[in-house]
Amino acid sequence: MAEIHELRSRFAAALSRMYGREVPAYSTLVEVTGQVNADFLAAHPDSAERLGSIARVTAERHGAIRVGTASELHDVAVLFAGFGMYPVGFYDLRDASPPVPVVSTAFRPVDPGELARNPFRVFTSMLTTADRRFFDADLQHRLESFLERRRLFPDVLLALARRSADDGGLDEPQAERFVSLATAVFELSGEPVDRAWYRELEAVSAVAADIGGVSSTHINHLTPRVLDIDDLYARMSARGITMIDRIQGPPRWAGPAVLLRQTSFRALAEPRSFVEPDGSITDGELRVRFGEVEARGIALTPAGRALYDELLEADPSNANGLWDKRFPSSEDEMEKLGAAYFTYHGGVREPIVYEDFLPKSAAGIFRSNLDADTTAQAGAVGTAYDIGSLAGVIGREVHDPYELYRRQQEQSGRTPS
Repeated sequence: MAEIHELRSRFAAALSRMYGREVPAYSTLVEVTGQVNADFLAAHPDSAERLGSIARVTAERHGAIRVGTASELHDVAVLFAGFGMYPVGFYDLRDASPPVPVVSTAFRPVDPGELARNPFRVFTSMLTTADRRFFDADLQHRLESFLERRRLFPDVLLALARRSADDGGLDEPQAERFVSLATAVFELSGEPVDRAWYRELEAVSAVAADIGGVSSTHINHLTPRVLDIDDLYARMSARGITMIDRIQGPPRWAGPAVLLRQTSFRALAEPRSFVEPDGSITDGELRVRFGEVEARGIALTPAGRALYDELLEADPSNANGLWDKRFPSSEDEMEKLGAAYFTYHGGVREPIVYEDFLPKSAAGIFRSNLDADTTAQAGAVGTAYDIGSLAGVIGREVHDPYELYRRQQEQSGRTPS
């Protein structure tokens, strides 16, 4: 029998192989990531595995998908539960600048042991079709009618997911079918795209077009983890691959790595077929998929996160040295100030890895790979979402990441400050 963690590992590996075939630059990204990690481990043998073994880091991936409706998001939750992945966190990208008309969560393991086995995460966004800041009543009606007609996840796939979740895994024939069907769902479809419909949605938001302008979903990016993202950025650029203009998240500084730093290569123009208004089929291209890479640091407490947000607003690149002056410069200082989470086993302190995402960074990655910004209509009313209402949409609890980190720290024998 293949246990859930093994299914999750197989799924992440299968998606990686598929995405490498569809987006060859992703394979280059994985290759360069491996080189950077090997070199960093050789240069820093005593500290390189402070935030996870090299085996975990090498296998680690996060993906990103987008869906259009509450029903589709509910099905995503059923599917990922079969791989031991559950919704964690709430991200409202409509509040970003510029805004993106989606709300998001991330599906991932929540048990520390399961994270250690394979920490696969999928950042999942849902289109907010009823938000008048982006969609008027007529476009909302036509968009929702289009989305209601499609079916992203076959019944047999969801049945296998439920069985896996209930039984803690699947027998080998079922396991092979489950992973194969789940991977196929996220392949880029070859079905022609209605050009007029896609362009109408694209005029509102390129992300809306990518979600609601096609009859299927797909992986938008698949992200390996790197130990030195600045070195990775330089090496990819030296290979002639166009990277986005900067690394998202905290700046490079002399202190411990915290939270999450991300960057990507620019979305590539990929050939697609289009249906024209006269019914003819023509060739064209779309830019919707890109190659992201991430470097993970220590999980911050609410107090540490508040200081992070303040400094990121005031000195995003550390050009004025505010990070060096004000942010805790060591794990000892972080612990003393109650700014980060740690475990304590046998008297040994270990940092807890940040397993989640940053909404400004996510929006920044989205924005840097789009040709035009989304513009919200001033004075229009937006639909209200929070972690509770998103849980209602999904039909299951959306975990609070701070609570997960706090519980992990407490269970190791230390009460947070």
